[in-house]
Amino acid sequence: MMTPLLVGIDVGTTSVKATLFDAGGTALRAFADPYPMLRPAPGLAEQDPADWTRRVSAALTRLSDGLTDGAVAAVGLTSQVNTHVFVGMDGAPLMPAITWQDGRAGAEAAELDAQISSEERIGWWGAPLPIDASHPLARALWLKRHHPDLWGRTRWMMAPKDYCLFQLTGEPTADPMTAFGVIDQSLAYVPRLLDLVPGIADRLPPLRSFTQSAGRIRAGLPLAGAPMVTGAMDAWAGLIGTGALGNGECMYLSGTSEIVGLVSSVRHPAAGVIAFPTCEGITMHAGPTQAGGASLAWLSNLTGRSPSELSALVAASDPHRPTPLFLPHLQGERAPIWDIGARGAFVGLDGSMGPAELTRAVFEGVASSVRWLLEALEASAGRAATGFSMAGGGGASDPWCQIRADMLDRPIRRLKTLDAGVLGAAILAGVGAGCFPSIDAAASSLVVTDRLFEPDPSRRDRMDFLYGEYRALYAALKPFNAARAAFSGW
Repeated sequence: MMTPLLVGIDVGTTSVKATLFDAGGTALRAFADPYPMLRPAPGLAEQDPADWTRRVSAALTRLSDGLTDGAVAAVGLTSQVNTHVFVGMDGAPLMPAITWQDGRAGAEAAELDAQISSEERIGWWGAPLPIDASHPLARALWLKRHHPDLWGRTRWMMAPKDYCLFQLTGEPTADPMTAFGVIDQSLAYVPRLLDLVPGIADRLPPLRSFTQSAGRIRAGLPLAGAPMVTGAMDAWAGLIGTGALGNGECMYLSGTSEIVGLVSSVRHPAAGVIAFPTCEGITMHAGPTQAGGASLAWLSNLTGRSPSELSALVAASDPHRPTPLFLPHLQGERAPIWDIGARGAFVGLDGSMGPAELTRAVFEGVASSVRWLLEALEASAGRAATGFSMAGGGGASDPWCQIRADMLDRPIRRLKTLDAGVLGAAILAGVGAGCFPSIDAAASSLVVTDRLFEPDPSRRDRMDFLYGEYRALYAALKPFNAARAAFSGW
């Protein structure tokens, strides 16, 4: 058997992260390098695909430096999704990638959404999900209408993961979960859906399972010859990297957004969340919010203090002091309400409040958004979550983890490897290379707990009050947000 050194790579919203793991889950080397989000106009959010590939290559160089040939058994890759790059016949991108935060295809999304029945949605996706501005069909129709020349030159429409795999191995491939939204419960593309945008079917990569080979890294690149697997989207790689694979277990990924996934073989379609098709024997009910870590990053920029400095202020402050109420809808909201017009708010400010109180409010507001999401997930899954396995950069804050445990009234198991997507990508690579007999076995070996946060009963009343007011404030502000959007002088 090959030496089970494994590489996992995550092409995220803000950076490329990569780690070299041994068979016990120890991180031997790590790489992280950020890149910008380009916002050329209101509502647009783009990235340069070259920013991804340059950093992936740099990561492979850094992690493989000094290793003997064959020391790395396999390489796995995951990425953000609902971000799309249109690739020409020569394999080069035709324009900047349209990221999941971009709303330019809103009109096309509404037009397509009106053509699909609730019965079709539930049959395909297991829930009455809308087609929104980040859906691949909406993006494709937008390009076809606004830039027909680029659409005519498009050979592939790819997620970041699949684009990077294509650049590394020359193999066009996608997994069914990255393609969710255009596949059905059988894990195949839906002809009726694809027919809504003629030509898209020929531009989508062929589908393969998570652990199926995606070829080998091309000659001339770092780690040339190392096998790669197709891998999974960030939420599924994160689920695997948290080890939350049994019924009732719940992953919690805190990054730019908060992504929560509850495993349950029961399905009760619920509005606003995704009941994924069963894949690799796992049925996940999941949803992403819009601005988890993004809310803290916004406050960090506003105050001139780093996220860690803000967290330290909260840790040193009185947890029973009044705080404002915060809505983290800085760019609309996704699951479970899918309201692109929602906007953020601080309510209840007074002159005694400073950065510590505002930060605690952000922590509590984001936790409230997740509690709303959890209620929808539990309805969809037909069962309560027993607890959370947490990873992601937002999990590094002790006070934020405690606030989450208090708000959700569930224990939070923080993992040693916070980059769960990176670890999940490595796990899938290890299974594909034959280092482990199954995903379960690999997760059991590689996923390690750091700390457990238990809910504080003395905080129960405060959290229930905050959550109730959070829901009420969102409803109260909805007419204002709609009027504001319609007011041309704003």
